[in-house]
Amino acid sequence: MAVLTQRRRGSLVALSLALALLTPTAWAQGDGPKPFETKAPQAYLMEAKTGTVLFSKQPETLIAPAALAKLMTMEVVFDALKTSRVKLDDIYTVSENAWRKGGAPSRGSTMFAALKSKITLNDLIQGAIVQSANDACIIIAEGMAGSEEKFAELMNQRARAIGLKQSVFKNATGLPAEGQVVSLSELAFLGRHIWQTYPEFYRIFAQPEFTWNKITQRNRNPLLSYGIGADGLGTGYTEASGYAILGSAEQNGRRLFAAMSGMTSEAERAQEARKLLDYGLNGFEDAHLFDAGAIIGTARVYGGMKQEVPLKALDPVEVFVPLTDKDLVKVHLVYDGPLRAPIASDQPIGSLQVWIGDNLAKSFQLAAAEDVALGSLSSRAADAAHELAFGWLR
Repeated sequence: MAVLTQRRRGSLVALSLALALLTPTAWAQGDGPKPFETKAPQAYLMEAKTGTVLFSKQPETLIAPAALAKLMTMEVVFDALKTSRVKLDDIYTVSENAWRKGGAPSRGSTMFAALKSKITLNDLIQGAIVQSANDACIIIAEGMAGSEEKFAELMNQRARAIGLKQSVFKNATGLPAEGQVVSLSELAFLGRHIWQTYPEFYRIFAQPEFTWNKITQRNRNPLLSYGIGADGLGTGYTEASGYAILGSAEQNGRRLFAAMSGMTSEAERAQEARKLLDYGLNGFEDAHLFDAGAIIGTARVYGGMKQEVPLKALDPVEVFVPLTDKDLVKVHLVYDGPLRAPIASDQPIGSLQVWIGDNLAKSFQLAAAEDVALGSLSSRAADAAHELAFGWLR
């Protein structure tokens, strides 16, 4: 059974509170999978409903996004559609730049848009998503912002607006550019954001094929054909970062987002991504630990009428836990203390962290459950003396 521990000033103090709310089935020693291993140098697996991180391996390493940068391009487009700044039937013209850089002459991923032809935004979106077409992305960028450089500015503005702090985009295609980087954790966050915010457009990621200019091309996502409930999102490759993928799958109401990078071949990318999704879909169970408002523990108070303040969960504490290897799960109450009085009820104080092995699976904000008034002069003096004598022990 996982034991709740309390951390203050970097040390851990065991509490007498255990997580008895975890159901026996959540910890059953059955035929579940062994601890997961992958050949991928970087990997990240997140459950969509709770945001629980089920697996993490170098997820903050910055890599070149390659074609996965197109996901940020699509986010900018979807946001513009949602706010009625553009329409699906808007028509954009294929410039010579878009044709040479991303069309047939480029010998890269393309929807084979003819020079100076006119294409609706609706068709360009399908070309960019299903065919991973570079020309489609450049045409969109020029049509919406006047140039790809100005569109990249929009990409970075939107990235910061939705919470991507590290990723930097230099173009709409993901073609090699100095300083263009992403992390796997932010890619998974971006995929989840697109799924949550734009369900009417997210379905395009599962579209099996798209025909343009009398040329039919299949969706490049290998996970779609595996019958595991996969319905997105995209793949990428650069010589520097290897083969990468951001995939999503849903089974029995459980949706996962899996990001991987650094594979050595298309086959290895497909195999490792499927293994990671299978692990998440079959090896975990939902565990409801505490209701919103439940008292989680207490925090030491300095200079108050009371020496401790109870801490409550602001939201329901719900995570996914492994069916086996229960000892991998640790729960810590973390705050910077002792806290100084006065303290107001509902004042944010620390967090409840759920760890699976070395991975922080989920963090929940905690708040004071009651007021703690400033103590008398004598009580504050006693606390000060105690702090001088024993504070160094923490």
